[in-house]
Amino acid sequence: MGGGHGLAVTLKSLRALTTSITAVVTVADNGGSSGRLRQEFNFLPPGDLRMALAALCGDDQWGSDWAEIMQYRFTSDGEMGGHAIGNLLLAALWDRDGDPVQGLDRVGQLLKVVGRVLPMSLTPLDIEATFASIDGQRRVVRGQVEVATTQGEVESLRLIPENPTVTPEVLTAIAQAEWLTFGPGSWLSSVMPHFILKEQARAICESTAKKVFVLNLAEKNLKSEFAGYSPAEHLQLVRKHVPELHIDFAIVDPSAIGSIAARNELERVVGDCGGSLLVEDLSDGPESNHHQAAKLTSVFQHIFSATLLR
Repeated sequence: MGGGHGLAVTLKSLRALTTSITAVVTVADNGGSSGRLRQEFNFLPPGDLRMALAALCGDDQWGSDWAEIMQYRFTSDGEMGGHAIGNLLLAALWDRDGDPVQGLDRVGQLLKVVGRVLPMSLTPLDIEATFASIDGQRRVVRGQVEVATTQGEVESLRLIPENPTVTPEVLTAIAQAEWLTFGPGSWLSSVMPHFILKEQARAICESTAKKVFVLNLAEKNLKSEFAGYSPAEHLQLVRKHVPELHIDFAIVDPSAIGSIAARNELERVVGDCGGSLLVEDLSDGPESNHHQAAKLTSVFQHIFSATLLR
């Protein structure tokens, strides 16, 4: 569960271990190509869904070629500039057939994807946040892009509409899952919506699946979304919305915790959720903000194998 680049790298890592994968993707994006298509057609934003499909594409030449085509963006200065072909393909299928899940499944068949990609809701969503600044002023902002670029302490988050219906296939997938993974990614717009959507949060808590959080790397850009917040604070925000959530594992790169005190605090928060903390090298490089799929695969394999031996 997640969205954007973070979910894509998790999917790439997991596909090396299993073919039984369901990607559950947030649908609150309102920027770029996705935002423009959403504004014109009132469709689900296709961008994060497209990225998940590309991450799960077939290993053969056909799958990899089509995944590259899906990610291609037009480079003109006109109205087509910036649109990704995959976004337009999904929009065309949704416009013709009116069924987002069917359209995703058809593109999945074209790309020979491993597993399935689903939107968490069939309703296009907005995310709204209340921020408190250093001087005590409060500011309410609406929209994924706006939330991602606003500075300050997050006081509250909500979805608009507030209680949308969860995609039925998502609830089935959660109920049947052996493992649920969350993150990494933009915490407010890619991870938190899965816990703000009450029906889905309840299904997650009731699921017997083991639950794994992949926490973000140390943020290099202090103006990025939720920058400056520690991994412990990320988890505490989840707990604020879903206090009954049980966690089995939290995975974090050592660069994200820095000091012994920060590590101890994170261990305490994870332990309060009933879980174990794994500190592992996950970064794609010294200056990278992205996880490396191969490193994540190794950690997931260790977790899965150790759990089976219990």
